[in-house]
Amino acid sequence: MEAKLTAIGIFAPEKVIDNHYFEKIVDTNDEWIRSRTGIITRHYAGEDEFTSDLAQKAIENMAAEYHLQLDDVDFILVATVTHDQIMPSMACQLQYRLNMPKAAALDISAACGGFAYGLVLAKGLINSGMYRKILVVGAETLSKVTDFTDRTSCILFGDGAGVVLIEAAEKGNIGASVAGADGSGGQDLYLSTQNTWINGEEIKANNKIVQNGRKVFKWAVSQMALQFNILLEKEGLSVEDIDWFVPHSANMRIIEAICKQVGLPIEKTLESLSTYGNTSSASIPLALYEGLRAGKVKKGDRVMMLGFGGGLTYAGAIVQWA
Repeated sequence: MEAKLTAIGIFAPEKVIDNHYFEKIVDTNDEWIRSRTGIITRHYAGEDEFTSDLAQKAIENMAAEYHLQLDDVDFILVATVTHDQIMPSMACQLQYRLNMPKAAALDISAACGGFAYGLVLAKGLINSGMYRKILVVGAETLSKVTDFTDRTSCILFGDGAGVVLIEAAEKGNIGASVAGADGSGGQDLYLSTQNTWINGEEIKANNKIVQNGRKVFKWAVSQMALQFNILLEKEGLSVEDIDWFVPHSANMRIIEAICKQVGLPIEKTLESLSTYGNTSSASIPLALYEGLRAGKVKKGDRVMMLGFGGGLTYAGAIVQWA
C-alpha cells in the first residue's frame, strides 16, 4: 500500500489584526510591515481559545466538507510549538475529544517545519503497512508567545490550524520527500520556558519567541533552495514540472529569494502569510487550502510543500493532487 493525501481542512480564529494595530505598541507602520514581510492581516485566538481548540475545529471542518467518518483513524500527528500544556499532548487531547479510540497520538516539535515533518512521517508509517489512516495537523496560537516589545518579530505571527488526511491506497500521491535538521542554529530561533543553554549560549526563560532574523533568513533561503532541487532530483523532475510551490509562509522576501535561486516564477507559489501572518506549522495547509478554494490547484497538479523552522529543521514532499 502507498500513502495518499485525500482531504484537507483549516480553521482560523475570528479576531483579525491588521498592521495598524502595531502602530500603537511599537515603532512601525503599515507600509513598513507590508514592504518587508508581505503581511497585511493575521488572526489571534481569544483568551480562552487554545491550540487544541483550533486543531479540533480544523478537523471538524474537514470532516464536514468531505463527509468523512474519522472514528477509524489509527494515528494522529500534531505539529505545534504552542501546546496547551506540556502533557498530555495535543494529539491525545484530540484523540479523546473527537472519539478516535483506535488512534495512536503523537506531537511533533519541529517548529515551522513540523507539518512537513508530519507528512514525511505519515508517508513512512503507511508505506510500512503499520497504519492505514493518519491525521496530520499543524496548529498554533503564536499570539500567546509573541514578544510585543520586539518590533522586528511581533508583527509576524498569527494563529491558525490546518489538517490533512493521509490514507493507505493501491496508488499513492505522496512522492519524493526530505527531512533533516541543523542543530547548530538552535540559538537563532527559540522559545524557552526555563533558563538554559543552547550551543553554549545562555538562554533566559520568558516563554516568548526569540529570533535572529538575519541568520534565519540566510539559512532558510540557502537550505530551502538546496532541498527544492534535491526533491526534484529524487522525483526525476525539472523545475518546470512543479505546478505549485508551497513553502512555509514566514516572510514574502524569503519566498521570493528561494524562487529566484531555483528559477521558479513567484506566480507558481502559494502563501498564507498575507492573510494569516506567520502561523508556523499551520502555514502550509492554510496556503494549500486557500489555493484549492481559489481554484488554482487542480487534479493532477504537482505540489511541492517545503517547511523550515526552529531547530533548525526542514522537511518537504511532492504531492500529485488527487
